[in-house]
Amino acid sequence: MNAWLNVLRETLGPDKVLFSAVDRVAYSFDGTFEQHLPDAVVLAESNEDVSQVLRTASYYDVPVVTRGMASGLAGGAIPTQGGIVLSLVRMNRILEIDETNFTATVEAGVVTADLQSAVEKLGLFYPPDPSSIKQSTIGGNVACNAGGPRCLKYGVTGDYVMGLTVVLADGRLLRTGNKSIKNVTGLNLSQLFVGSEGALGAITEVLLRLVPKPPYARTALAHFPRLEDASRLVESVLRRGVVPATLELMDETAIACIEDAMHLGLPLDVEAILLIECDGMDQQSVMREVETVAGVCTEVGASRVEVAQSEEERAELWRARRSVSPSLARQAPNKLGEDITVPRSAIPEAVRRLKAVSAKYGLPIVIFGHAGDGNLHPNILFDRRDSDQWAKVGQMVGEIFLIALDLGGTLTGEHGIGTFKLPYMEAALGRTSLNVQWRIKLALDPQNILNPGKVLPGF
Repeated sequence: MNAWLNVLRETLGPDKVLFSAVDRVAYSFDGTFEQHLPDAVVLAESNEDVSQVLRTASYYDVPVVTRGMASGLAGGAIPTQGGIVLSLVRMNRILEIDETNFTATVEAGVVTADLQSAVEKLGLFYPPDPSSIKQSTIGGNVACNAGGPRCLKYGVTGDYVMGLTVVLADGRLLRTGNKSIKNVTGLNLSQLFVGSEGALGAITEVLLRLVPKPPYARTALAHFPRLEDASRLVESVLRRGVVPATLELMDETAIACIEDAMHLGLPLDVEAILLIECDGMDQQSVMREVETVAGVCTEVGASRVEVAQSEEERAELWRARRSVSPSLARQAPNKLGEDITVPRSAIPEAVRRLKAVSAKYGLPIVIFGHAGDGNLHPNILFDRRDSDQWAKVGQMVGEIFLIALDLGGTLTGEHGIGTFKLPYMEAALGRTSLNVQWRIKLALDPQNILNPGKVLPGF
């Protein structure tokens, strides 16, 4: 048994340190299809536990991968170099909901949907809503700066982070931010750790901003014979002074997959459908907004617009969007889901180029995403057991990323970099940016024990 493993078992207790073959396999993968075994798993229950793990890892020079529910789609929680998987799922307490200051303080292992449910009971609202909302944790959301359908109106996870508790690579505890709305004292260290994917420190607690819960919402589904018209809708709606809470795009391939699996009565003779939702504090204002959006849809080329007249109809419209990923499992054994982001004006060209890549390699690419912020999710469907298909996937992914960059976009809008996008980081950011980030990494983690081989190429 490794010396560091003995130390952890003695200091934390054997019930918190797992190293059997079965346990190691259980913590060897994330929401992707990659797999690497850790040497041990620690189930931390407190900041003190995390500090002990990192002090020990630093002393013995052992890699540490911090992990939540491992729903990530970029390989960020996979222990590619072995070492310790530091699981924070037992740190799942909501420490405080401050109704006066509209904040919540939570441990990193709190599941996002659980936090939302807790604050909504008090008439408050935590808007970020990644698709993995019922599985992903707040710590993981912060580490990847997760988004979701409501980004157009409400922003991403990082927009709600007011402070953090972070355990550094040497075991020291760092607290950043506070409840003050205006706080510009010193460097903004909270945002430094947002999106860092565990490469700069282990996020253990998060202070989050809340907003009043909008009591009213109206939803519409628009059918567009032409994808380009659907893409033009965003600008047209925003120019009318309406900012929908969500504006979700599904292309014809996604529609066909959903309909084949769910039989929801979706149109199969259109190039795209848009799911649009408006919300707010005043019922009449929300009704006017959704009526305005429906009118604009017709003006720019929608062949049909369905506006939900009840909560049941609204839930049925949302069922289509939430069925995209499950429906793909019926089409192929494996899928690789990416999340490139392009300027909204470039969405039609991006989709055209993505379809050309699909045709070139003979593998389906299903496209859906957040049209309001240009965040597209091209999903490649394939069978990894087929070596020819697997080789094609690698080439297709490269072309997908280059399409995004060529159109003025970027590699990720919410999934993170992990290992999957490392080869394209220099093309996306340039050497100077990477050099600055490397220097920050070295200052905080000189031994490179925190999630090594992720986020930044060259580590």
